Amino acid sequence: MGGELVAAQDQQWPEGWHRVSLADVGQWLSGGTPSTSNDAYWGGDIPWISAASLKEFRIAGSARRVTRLGADIGSRLVGEGTVLFVVRGMSLKSEFRIGVTERQVAFGQDCKAVIPAEGIDPYFLAHAISVHTPKILSMVEETSHGTGRLDTARLQELEIGVPALAEQRRIVAAHATVDRRIAALERVCTKLQVVERALVEQSWAGAPGRVALETWLYRIETGKSPAAENSPAGEGEWGVLKVSAVQNGWFEAPENKVVRDPGLINPHYEVQPGDLLMTRANTEDLVGLACVVQSTPPRLMLSDKTLRLVVNESAAESSFIQMALASPAVRNQIRAQATGTSGSMKNISQDAIRRLLVPDVAVQEQRRVSTAVASSRVRVDSVRRQIAKLRVVQRGIAEDMLSGRVRVSPD
Repeated sequence: MGGELVAAQDQQWPEGWHRVSLADVGQWLSGGTPSTSNDAYWGGDIPWISAASLKEFRIAGSARRVTRLGADIGSRLVGEGTVLFVVRGMSLKSEFRIGVTERQVAFGQDCKAVIPAEGIDPYFLAHAISVHTPKILSMVEETSHGTGRLDTARLQELEIGVPALAEQRRIVAAHATVDRRIAALERVCTKLQVVERALVEQSWAGAPGRVALETWLYRIETGKSPAAENSPAGEGEWGVLKVSAVQNGWFEAPENKVVRDPGLINPHYEVQPGDLLMTRANTEDLVGLACVVQSTPPRLMLSDKTLRLVVNESAAESSFIQMALASPAVRNQIRAQATGTSGSMKNISQDAIRRLLVPDVAVQEQRRVSTAVASSRVRVDSVRRQIAKLRVVQRGIAEDMLSGRVRVSPD
């Protein structure tokens, strides 16, 4: 622990650390998107990083790739050891995505890049910026299209403390130690999920054929979207679900808007534990997602973009239907049946949902599989709670090390 602290505006850094504004930590670069109508720009071997694909701290690949020509004409190339972060996108409303490139990549205009100055380790820089996440998210503004936008000029005003390069690398190594423990637990989750999929696929392989989903349902109900404030319902208040409340296999109750006008409240649409919900309208990848509500606060209503599938419990299990809807074969049907122009919101009708073909698995087998999967998910949830606790500990340690309150001694 050592080192006398010296004042630096509203932050104190250990003696020997330098106070540096983000504007001065390196070379800032903007990206771009090559024309999607020119095949010569796409399908190459250079990963193209966007706000949607920047999900990992160590950036090594992307589903979309550009050619050298596309990168040179319509994008920006950066090499290994560049810090990339999102400055525009829906994700900015709830998270700040940042990472370090581990190979040469190109990137889009929704991201910014910083090539660290000499004497600044890229991983240290990314961690030092990341600890400012609450302050960074408070800077995010909403555009007319509903996406988040981060003002680069405001971001560059933030300051970090920079120790000697050797200490930077010790801080990075300490952070990576916790990362390795988290990665090990995530591998346990992955193995459990592989077992779950195998259980489901085995039951489907033995099915004699396919049946229309409507044979397992009594009816499909849709909600309303009354005028609502853009803030979540508090205790005792009524809310209407956002479409983002329904995810693939889980329910996000906080994703709602408060409804204060009593005349717009209809208890018939209230979500209940055990409900099988499905998204009616969303982007191509998200339309038709389904989940079984395990628990929910009271007074949350379905919206017109969310559906309740009322299951005939003598013929099917809600949790098995949810797994069937998430299978690649049924997801492909949903994408094919969803209507809407390319790049816009997609919609799937109730009639199309009823006609979806699912494996003709007997209800007894559905219950056996559902019970086995539920047991596995108890274990997955336990591991995920361990991961969440480790991340909290990691954030606390990172804040202490990056502020100089805790010093990492040489080996």
